[in-house]
Amino acid sequence: MSLPHIGSSARGYPCAACASSETQPYAQVRDVEYFTSARQFTYVLCANCGALSLVNPPIDELALIYPSNYYSFQPTDNSLGLRIKDALDRRLFRRCLKQLPDRPLALMDVGGGSGHQLTLIRDLDVRVQKTLIADLDVKAESLARAAGHSYFLGRIEEYQPDTEFDLILALNLIEHVANPLEVMTKLKDCLSPPGMVLVKTPNIDSLDHRLFRHKNWGGYHCPRHWTLFDRESFLKLASEAGLRVTYFAYTQGAPFWAISILAALKGKLYHGDPSHPTYRHPLYPALTLLFAAGDFLRRPFAKTSQMFVILVRA
Repeated sequence: MSLPHIGSSARGYPCAACASSETQPYAQVRDVEYFTSARQFTYVLCANCGALSLVNPPIDELALIYPSNYYSFQPTDNSLGLRIKDALDRRLFRRCLKQLPDRPLALMDVGGGSGHQLTLIRDLDVRVQKTLIADLDVKAESLARAAGHSYFLGRIEEYQPDTEFDLILALNLIEHVANPLEVMTKLKDCLSPPGMVLVKTPNIDSLDHRLFRHKNWGGYHCPRHWTLFDRESFLKLASEAGLRVTYFAYTQGAPFWAISILAALKGKLYHGDPSHPTYRHPLYPALTLLFAAGDFLRRPFAKTSQMFVILVRA
């Protein structure tokens, strides 16, 4: 649905996923998580591929929009929520590992920070011999190396591999980049012939997105999510990059529910500010657990707000 009154000047802004100018203003959003900017941002919807793109993303302001208290920069905790998430991730990682050849394996995690996910996988399978993280976070490098992982400090587009990787993780990554097709193509080029890419990304074809579309839906993660997909638009992108799907599943998007609800309550129950990001609100853990349970109950018959996709070379 086109909403001409929302960011009308954004009409025709090039889609970040397919470069089409067949776009219409879709929603206006603020940073309701870290409060890094008072600016109102506009998303446009692409009529060609169905993806959402953030208009004029703050590409040159990464240090501002990813502040020092950003959740992924924090030490790994041992909360109940994380333990449950790790258990579910291990189940998916085992599915991937079973499909890989019986030989020493090389793995890469793009945007993997200090290497928590790679450590989980390495502990599951003795075949995992090489692990590399590609990330922009200087502080995470020492933690990753201390955990036994190699580290490339820079954009994945600039990485020149000296080996092929059997499994590449791109978890909550593709929505953060300026050129998703370039990144997906790079991941394909880094794969070994039987290798696979595991992607996790938000799904805009979900109940919470429809409910909170104009109320700072948590999945916007604005202004850090620059391109958002549904199943069809993401699969189009993957195909353009020379990849095909071998596994697809919806998974829980509880953090999006929690952020959406807390954003709607801002000014009533709490007043967030840069030193008090929304994910640190006392209600956040309880809301996350509640909606995680709800999403898992709904998942057999409903599209939840995150997607897991396994891709191989086409």
